[in-house]
Amino acid sequence: MDDNNSFIQMEFSALDNLEYALFRAMRRLQHAGEVHAKRLGRFGGMNPMHLLILQVLASEGRLTASTLSGRVSLSPATLSGIIERLEELGLLVRQRDESDRRRHWLLLSQAGADLLQQAPSLLPPSMAQAFAALPEWERHSLTAALLKAADLCGEMDA
Repeated sequence: MDDNNSFIQMEFSALDNLEYALFRAMRRLQHAGEVHAKRLGRFGGMNPMHLLILQVLASEGRLTASTLSGRVSLSPATLSGIIERLEELGLLVRQRDESDRRRHWLLLSQAGADLLQQAPSLLPPSMAQAFAALPEWERHSLTAALLKAADLCGEMDA
C-alpha cells in the first residue's frame, strides 16, 4: 500500500512541478494586480482597464469600439459599458464618421488627456521600478514570456 502511494505522489510531483510553479506565479501577478486596482480606485474611481482604454486612445488618436475592444482584449459588450462610463465622466467622446454615419469614432477628450498626465502607472509601483531597472533585453524577454503565457490561456471572455 505504501509503495502505491509513493508512486502516485512521485508521478504527480514530477508532472506538476512546472504547472504548480506557473500557477503560483500567475496567482502572485493576479494578486498584485488586484491590490494595485484598489489603489487606482482612489484615483478618481478609475481602474486599470479604464486607464488602459484612455492610454490606447491617446496613442492611437481615434478608434472604433470594435477596434478598441481588440486592442484592450475586452469583449464588445464589456467595453460598451466602460465606454459609457468614461463618456459620462467626460474622459472620451464619440464622434460620428462624416462619410459613414453608422460608424462612430472614440476620441480622448481634453479632460481625459489631463487625467492621463496625472495618472499613475498601470503597473504596481514596485513592479514598475524593478522592471525599469532590468536591462532592455531582459525587459523584452520577460514581456515576450508573459505574452506567450497569456496566449496559452486562450481568448479572454471579459
